[in-house]
Amino acid sequence: MSSAWAAPYEVEPDVDGELELFGLMEEGTLSAESWAALVALRRAGVEPERATRDTLHALPGLTYAEVDAWLRARDSGDASTFLTAAEARRLAPFLVEEDSGRVTGDARLLTAFALSDSRGPPVALQVRAGGVGGLRVGVLAVWARRRVGTPRREARSRALVVEAPGSAVLLPKFHARWTGTRASVLVGTYRLGFGQRLTLDTTALPSPEGFLPEDGVSPPGAPERECLLTSSACDEDARDADITPDFRWDEPFRGVAGSVRGGVGDGLALTLTGFGSYQGRSLRRSEVLDRGRCSSSGACSAPEVLVPVAGARRAQLRASVLPGMFREWAGGGNATLAVSPRARIGLTGWGARPGFAVEGAVLDFQPGARYPAGGGFGAVGVDAAWGTGPVDVFLELSRSFDSVPGEGGGWAALQRTVVSGVGRELEVSLRYYGRGFVNPYSGATSGPDVLEGQRVRNELGVRLRYLHRDAGAWRFRGQVDGWTWPSDGVVEGTAGLTRLRASARMDVLAWTGLQPSLRLDARLSGAGRSTLCARVERDEDAEPDEVAACSSGGRQGATARVRSVLSERVEVAAEYGQARVVETGTSAARWDGRALVEVKLRPAESWRVGGRVQWRDEDMAERTRLRQEVRTTVDLRWSVLEGTTMRGRYAWVVDLKDARTARMPPDEPRHLFQLDVETRF
Repeated sequence: MSSAWAAPYEVEPDVDGELELFGLMEEGTLSAESWAALVALRRAGVEPERATRDTLHALPGLTYAEVDAWLRARDSGDASTFLTAAEARRLAPFLVEEDSGRVTGDARLLTAFALSDSRGPPVALQVRAGGVGGLRVGVLAVWARRRVGTPRREARSRALVVEAPGSAVLLPKFHARWTGTRASVLVGTYRLGFGQRLTLDTTALPSPEGFLPEDGVSPPGAPERECLLTSSACDEDARDADITPDFRWDEPFRGVAGSVRGGVGDGLALTLTGFGSYQGRSLRRSEVLDRGRCSSSGACSAPEVLVPVAGARRAQLRASVLPGMFREWAGGGNATLAVSPRARIGLTGWGARPGFAVEGAVLDFQPGARYPAGGGFGAVGVDAAWGTGPVDVFLELSRSFDSVPGEGGGWAALQRTVVSGVGRELEVSLRYYGRGFVNPYSGATSGPDVLEGQRVRNELGVRLRYLHRDAGAWRFRGQVDGWTWPSDGVVEGTAGLTRLRASARMDVLAWTGLQPSLRLDARLSGAGRSTLCARVERDEDAEPDEVAACSSGGRQGATARVRSVLSERVEVAAEYGQARVVETGTSAARWDGRALVEVKLRPAESWRVGGRVQWRDEDMAERTRLRQEVRTTVDLRWSVLEGTTMRGRYAWVVDLKDARTARMPPDEPRHLFQLDVETRF
């Protein structure tokens, strides 16, 4: 789930491609939520001459006051000079030009591999084109080498059987969209969201305003075990070998979405949006409940998944994700009445009905699955916004519905207040999510706690964010987030558990030759509570105050960074950080460390070269169990021709764990490659 904070980015990235954004997330500068929002914003594109107030505010580094000044300049016909040269360069990857009446588009080819791979690399191709008559189309094609077959039921063993993992060319996403003056229709795969993202949002954008075409893909993760079967069924060569995984993608809504807009009175505008979807969805094996495998106590386990091997033998599948486990019908809509660019009220409602696709099996969702068990589910909510002067107020109330026996849904509310000025912005958010609020398509802000597969659930919290920027001098970002559980979680007696998170970053920008920054962060789990030590045996006759108590977990860290722009073509940076970490259920603290040295070169206008050496050590006192590595990365960007850019990345990863004492043998040094070729026409 993504955060619902408007423009919640930790930094204002100066990058021009998704591969560089991925690098910022990989090194810890960007969170996964910020990375998803920035990638979605880049793929959607922002037309400065048409974009709404909320869309412009989603651009990194802009406050509402600055956006309002931009809109006033645009209305007066003088918006071209609003951004400085540095801001225009930084925001260029997110901005697109207005349709010119000719065919335009882009194509992007991606691949990734390691030197140790025994198979060819995975490949992904994204293509978008359009511009004539308001029509735009797009498709995502993927070559996967480890695709698991669709499960079927085997009556004799009562297990699920899938074909052995193999290669396949897939078209998981496609779309065609027509946009007119007052209406828009999309057929294919799409994301959509409204209001404060509480009732419905799958866009990852900070302020969604309807539906967007979806053709995104995520880079492969770290190398994984090559054989997807249990060890006894694997070839000796593949048993311990690693391989680059396939590209990853989510499963958005697939069907039809449309909207119409028009005036309904003096100064009033009404927007109506509707959608319908039929999508096959994957599940982790652990999320599937097989009612044919229930014990006498009523507990039902996950199904066994087998793969045919030599002869009549069957081997257990070790892969966790099963494709096409159920089919989902979904539909709903939104009506928004706008009084002004800063005042509106909206109503959103949707419903979904899952149906498992495995004939002969009685399946459902486990309590820990993302989706509620028992049948259909959905939500309805109302949202509103109002603003005057420097203040904007946002509110959304929502009620979820489901078919879980004895539950049936719950209430939730989210309220934000933003006070904005030029170069500064304060945001205060209040949230309440009932224990019965189960909404798999809510993107609202929440803590990282998960209750039965849901993050936006059983939470009462407040968050403060503040941004202060003096152009060319300094920049400060800080936030404090605290929340408590209003009801028990999975464990009885956990109601009232309180957690805190805080972070602050200060950047000094006055001198190009020396730009220091300091980042502080803290996390406290179970504030005001203690838990029994995981490794301490309890004497049954001991008094409560005699039992060793441990922290519920926490982290406090500091990172210092120095950046130096030596010239227009040379930039260097170095940083070092340490963190004190107490794991849940332990009494002793450990110290983590990380360091980074980075060089960026621009030898020519068409070339960019970057190099980075990063050291990371989780628990500097020992080298036996956690992550300890040195990663050396080289990035290359080359504008081959006008409109065509090639980006490549090489990473050399060395595991520093001690082979003599490590619980698991350290990985062999890895040589990883990524290639991204993008052309715009």
